[in-house]
Amino acid sequence: MSAEPGPSYAPKNILLTGAAGFIASHVTSRLIKNYPNYKIVALDKLDYCSSFKNLQSCLNSSNFKFVKGDIGCADLVNYLLVAEDIDTIMHFAAQTHVDNSFGNSFEFTTNNIYGTHVLLEACKVTGRVKRFIHVSTDEVYGETDLETDIGNPEASQLLPTNPYSATKAGAEMLVMAYNRSYGLPTITTRGNNVYGPNQYPEKLIPKFILLAMKGEKLPIHGNGSNVRSYLYCEDVAEAFDVILHKGVIGHVYNIGTQKERGVLDVAEDICKLFGLDPKEAISFVQDRPFNDQRYFLDDQKLKKLGWDERTSWEDGLKMTMEWYTKNPNWWGDVSSALHPHPGVSMITQSSDDAWFFQYGHTRLTREFSVSNGSSGLKFLIYGRSGWLGGLLGKLCEDQGIVYEYGKGRLEDRKSLLEDIWRVRPSHVFNAAGVTGRPNVDWCESHKVETIRTNVVGTLTLADVCKDQGLLMINFATGCIFEYDKEHPQGSCIGFKEEDKPNFTGSFYSKTKAMVEELIIEYENVCTLRVRMPISSDLSNPRNFITKISRYNKVVNIPNSMTVLDELLPISIEMAKRNCSGIWNFTNPGVISHNEILEMYRDYIDPKFTWVNFNLEEQAKVIVAPRSNNELDASKLKNEFPELLSIKDSIIKYVFEPNKKT
Repeated sequence: MSAEPGPSYAPKNILLTGAAGFIASHVTSRLIKNYPNYKIVALDKLDYCSSFKNLQSCLNSSNFKFVKGDIGCADLVNYLLVAEDIDTIMHFAAQTHVDNSFGNSFEFTTNNIYGTHVLLEACKVTGRVKRFIHVSTDEVYGETDLETDIGNPEASQLLPTNPYSATKAGAEMLVMAYNRSYGLPTITTRGNNVYGPNQYPEKLIPKFILLAMKGEKLPIHGNGSNVRSYLYCEDVAEAFDVILHKGVIGHVYNIGTQKERGVLDVAEDICKLFGLDPKEAISFVQDRPFNDQRYFLDDQKLKKLGWDERTSWEDGLKMTMEWYTKNPNWWGDVSSALHPHPGVSMITQSSDDAWFFQYGHTRLTREFSVSNGSSGLKFLIYGRSGWLGGLLGKLCEDQGIVYEYGKGRLEDRKSLLEDIWRVRPSHVFNAAGVTGRPNVDWCESHKVETIRTNVVGTLTLADVCKDQGLLMINFATGCIFEYDKEHPQGSCIGFKEEDKPNFTGSFYSKTKAMVEELIIEYENVCTLRVRMPISSDLSNPRNFITKISRYNKVVNIPNSMTVLDELLPISIEMAKRNCSGIWNFTNPGVISHNEILEMYRDYIDPKFTWVNFNLEEQAKVIVAPRSNNELDASKLKNEFPELLSIKDSIIKYVFEPNKKT
């Protein structure tokens, strides 16, 4: 077959796997920008070394769709090929870090060989794909002699020397077999090392840059004599552009450069950029189990298609260094990746977005809408089955605010991230939490469950929101205080937002106080202390008025309370104003049990009677003591001067609408 370029190919709908990874994200961005008539379906399971942020330049493009999923899911792949009418596949998805392959080689087999096989079989079954570009690596050739000036041409024998390159060679064999057996229109690429912005720092250049930024030593495997060829990411993206349009079916193309650098040279160049003394900044560590001395490619075949590298090593390295210094936290906590010998067990998922495809085969696509309604607001609400969560949803409907309920569990970071990328909210509301079934006494015998949701879950959601730049409205409780010498009952001296909790009578209150002490460190969180919530729905058993009207006996103690009909709309306004910090979310003043029940009798049931008992008598029929206090609501009142006192609010929002006498 001729290696000369054939007629220019024009795809319509491209499935690009591993699109949120380093190289693929640059290719995706280039195609979106240069070919607005092409539809790009970006598929990625968002493993630790990929990031949805890598695709942020594509999000508002009408020809871009992102699907979170695993190429190993045959149902998903088959569905996408048919539903999106895919005619072209550019297959980048793979496990690529050699160090990890020595410790977890089975994962490389699963991803690199089985995943590729699933794609090939889907192409065979659906019969729709006109071009399948398989992305491989120069490492499949094995080690190149240090003395030779002749690079490996595409027809060279494959002699992989590590588990990673062996799985890539195995995948290539499947691609070749499907081309020959079934006529699948395949093209394979084998590339040199690539560097540039967005690369996960397990790779040499970003690792060295970040270590230099931190003032730590640059670890070199062995003696640093290993030689590699490096291409800048934008040049490689252009190479894939050329191969997509001009490559010949059935052919292999090396994407390489004749310009080589030793690993020690790379480290010294980075030291020079940061003004470091290489003798002080570089350290030598134990080598890999096997470390190829050199990979050298013959790059002439691709050049005949019209491609050549444009970016010099000096310019590319400088641009890369500048990007990482401007974006040092792009990947979150990468301390484990900066280890001289990172194994897969040491690599943690990036703090913003990495999780595995673990939600089943029926969840096939995730489209990202850029429309949040005319107001620009879109709320993600947790606590759908709860009282507050349900009321918030209804309020959003009444106000024309777009909203969705979260599906993830608060303590499951990965599912929270899926919710955020599915919904793309402007604000997050947390109305979820364990309060007890039917009351807080339940928490005394279910402490682990209470901690999991009230502490771990709330903090996890706050942390995820912080990473995503989202304000979180967190509904907390004011039941973390009790009257004391500085705040005696009847004094009108309420606990302020900055006061430390002093009530530890119930385990529920302990968890709430615990999380509040920690969550104050998150500047993106607005914590609203709700107390003894009341609403106009007197049939709701969670309504404080409904509760005490059904008790056989009640205590009679003045307390701060929250009238939801008035205050929940204020919580939405606080989100619009981007309020943060702790707020006593109660109506000003206090009201006693008897005062409420007297109004209940006067407005609802003239025959209603009740019996009081004291705290000592109450203690005999409950497991955990209850909190009684007054919260100072002046901060909220200053922000919202129209806020009614607790008694006036109850009359206006509860008893007047329900008046029967």
